[in-house]
Amino acid sequence: MADPIHQFEIKNIVTLGHIGGQEIAFTNSALYMLIAVGVIALLMLGATASRSLVPGRLQSIAELSYEFVADTLRSSAGNEGMKFFPLVFTLFMFILTVNMIGLIPGTFTVTSHIIVTAMLALLVFFTVIFYGIYKNGFKFLKLFVPSGIPIYILPLIVFIEVLSFLSRPISHSVRLFANMLAGHITLKVFAGFVTMLGGMGFLGWLGATLPLGLTVGLTALEFLVAFLQAYVFTILTCIYLNDALHPGH
Repeated sequence: MADPIHQFEIKNIVTLGHIGGQEIAFTNSALYMLIAVGVIALLMLGATASRSLVPGRLQSIAELSYEFVADTLRSSAGNEGMKFFPLVFTLFMFILTVNMIGLIPGTFTVTSHIIVTAMLALLVFFTVIFYGIYKNGFKFLKLFVPSGIPIYILPLIVFIEVLSFLSRPISHSVRLFANMLAGHITLKVFAGFVTMLGGMGFLGWLGATLPLGLTVGLTALEFLVAFLQAYVFTILTCIYLNDALHPGH
């Protein structure tokens, strides 16, 4: 049976040089990120190049994506949150695209690496901090001091709120990384069962029927998970940005 972890290996494609004894290389992960950016650019530019009153397929997909993210942002952060629409839309489309590309056999799943999801989560985290302080000044600290709390338990509540705030990038990144990693490992394991049993003759083919059915079902489920994880990351981003716009409880 093939190693289910091998699919996540980062491989160097071109070595660009060395800095401080550290190799700088263009990897398969970077390649699939560029492919995702190219796919998104082609979709959005192709959809807007020939706009019409009756939208075609590409224009419909682009408009539905735009309205979906815009409605999510408005419902979570209000109309004022639309100033962050470029950031939120970019995150949603990028995560959704790399997730979907990763489901194609023989490709690489960028979001199966914690370093990628952590960087995306930290981007949101520091955006919230910098904009929250820029817009609200010291009033941003109201985020950690809920109103109506008795003074004798206020220090404990503040400690819990600060700890919860600092843990946001961890939960934000690990949720996406863990779901994509676990789903692809599961698919690889069941696909390995099909290959292994299929090499045992007629009885093996019969025995491979159940793993094959489960593989097909899990693949369909992974498409749903790929979308849901992009949506969850996006809506959490909107909620966190709302804290920068409207600190306090």
